[in-house]
Amino acid sequence: MGLTVLFGGIPQKRKSWGEALARELSDRADVTVALDPVRTDPQTVDAVVYDPDGPVSDFSIFPRLRAVLSMWAGVETIVGDPAIKVPLTRMVEPGLTEGMTDWVVAHVMRLHCGIDRHICAAPDAWDPWHPPLSRFRKVGVLGLGELGSDAARMLARLRFQVLGWSRTAKSLDGVDCRHGEDGLEAVLREAEILVLLLPLTSATENLLNAERLAMLPRGAMLLNPGRGPLIDDDALLAALESGQVAQAVLDVFREEPLPSDHPYRRHPAVTVTPHIASVTRPETAAAALAAQIRRLADGAPLEHVVDRDRGY
Repeated sequence: MGLTVLFGGIPQKRKSWGEALARELSDRADVTVALDPVRTDPQTVDAVVYDPDGPVSDFSIFPRLRAVLSMWAGVETIVGDPAIKVPLTRMVEPGLTEGMTDWVVAHVMRLHCGIDRHICAAPDAWDPWHPPLSRFRKVGVLGLGELGSDAARMLARLRFQVLGWSRTAKSLDGVDCRHGEDGLEAVLREAEILVLLLPLTSATENLLNAERLAMLPRGAMLLNPGRGPLIDDDALLAALESGQVAQAVLDVFREEPLPSDHPYRRHPAVTVTPHIASVTRPETAAAALAAQIRRLADGAPLEHVVDRDRGY
């Protein structure tokens, strides 16, 4: 019996993903990729490609379900779903990683070099301020998974002093890796620029609260391309007002799109980007997704299976 995979992405993505998956699976006559949930009989579905913004959210209707393959790196919207009793995988693919690193490096360099001082200056201003060399700037990266590790390594190549933190011990070339509660405090107390790339779990929600924001060097700068609820919004706004945090670049939020009247929208020290730090692109991610589908069809173990207890 063949394998039927239902693509659960938003309708606007069906054509590009359908074409990309067809190319990657052109040699697998035993695999069918169904692109329209409305026109697909749930009784025939063996696996679902899941997009949090897509139309598929009730997994109890698929009696043959063998796997749920997330299109996103984060799985907080689905990991606790009791209807999913099969392996759930997260997306790991080069384009997602490279895109995130591009965004992180661009904004770290922007903050480090003080580019806004000149872009936003009055037409007749002449401000000869210059930044320290990157080798004298400490950058903290919280979260050393696929995305955080790549960003941390790239920042180290740019000669920043990179401090990395993860829940458990890790080792990365060029990165001063810390772990555990003591390690977290140590990174926070040194990081002049802090990058949040942690998954959202019960342990990381509001991780950056008033107490931890106060640990940062005064005037520290913050980037959050990870998950919105990693930050206590009220605490960050207070830290911005007091000058404890000088600038914040935020790509993810508790509510998206970010409401037009949200204080972040109006704050002069906050840059809002619309959850675009990285995206799963079919031109790179279809190969990773097809590889998972092949494993499922061949009865091989899936990769990047989510640990339900840890939440990622």
